[in-house]
Amino acid sequence: MLGFRTQMRWSSSAQASAQEQLCEGAAAVVAARQGMETPLKEVAEAFEELARGMDADAGELRLAPFGDTCALVSVLFSSLGMAFRFAEIEYVTKVNDLIGAGKSYRTLSDILDKDIENDSVKKQGSHSRNLRRVRLGLGLIKALFEQFLTTEGCSLYDAATTAYGQVCAPFHSWAIRKAVGAGMYTLPSREQLIVRLNETDCSVQKEMRRYIDASSPIIEYIDNLFLSRNISLDW
Repeated sequence: MLGFRTQMRWSSSAQASAQEQLCEGAAAVVAARQGMETPLKEVAEAFEELARGMDADAGELRLAPFGDTCALVSVLFSSLGMAFRFAEIEYVTKVNDLIGAGKSYRTLSDILDKDIENDSVKKQGSHSRNLRRVRLGLGLIKALFEQFLTTEGCSLYDAATTAYGQVCAPFHSWAIRKAVGAGMYTLPSREQLIVRLNETDCSVQKEMRRYIDASSPIIEYIDNLFLSRNISLDW
């Protein structure tokens, strides 16, 4: 969903394979999700802490805490069910790569500058490309929450469809957009999502706003990281 090149399938065998990839390919991410009783609240708090750390580091965003924080977001994708399963798998894979890179690079700037030096920013598998995909994942959740809160009683289907159209659809082929559209019909209801997040109708609005506010400066920072090096965001 964030950057797939092939059409998604929704068979039971594909679902099993998807779950296997999630478990085998991203142990660090899965570990980060353990014991999250109120995942939305914990993710929002983690982004607030990440933003404070960026301020303390004179505006630099360190890669290791960034990867750990982004790992937590995968549980939000998971709560959306099969409609976002493939987005979750891709997101988890990219985050896992950045977590590994955090052992060798100090900041997000460091990985981008290294890929610029190697002329590999947009190459498949590069840390910079994976960073771009993770940023789209963060933005997709942010846009979904914004739509969710826009109108009282807004369905999750409407919120997710609009968010996908804004954030990811411009980079996807017709086949992928069609597959994503079909998957949207498997989304949980608004009430089911609130239950899965272990929130109430009142608390979920508060925590979604916290995520929106806390993730916004992180998303803006990543965008500016590319733009300041004359790298467009249309990929």
